[in-house]
Amino acid sequence: MVKRSSDMVREVRERMREGTGQVEIIHVFKKEEMKGKVRLFARLVLEKESSIGFHRHEGEEEIFYIISGAGIVDDNGTETPVTAGDAVITGSGEGHSIINKKDEPLHILAVIVLYA
Repeated sequence: MVKRSSDMVREVRERMREGTGQVEIIHVFKKEEMKGKVRLFARLVLEKESSIGFHRHEGEEEIFYIISGAGIVDDNGTETPVTAGDAVITGSGEGHSIINKKDEPLHILAVIVLYA
């Protein structure tokens, strides 16, 4: 299946997971379009000072792959700067958040894989 960018569902969430600002979510594939145990396969766009608030993952893991821009990830209480090419994985009861403090947008490929 080939899916054109123009066919991808887009949504904007305010204060995602109790974060700040707006997060644009571009659903590359909706979970109904995939046969594997994937809950989310999306591109996230965070403008300056926008964030996804701290949250935990149970029975699943979330992978962030930084496409462009830079941000700060809170990985279970440890803050780490991330830039294009970096990746973060969070699961097994662990938690994370991310914020964009730079002027340029932060683009992330986000994938949530279910354990069962």
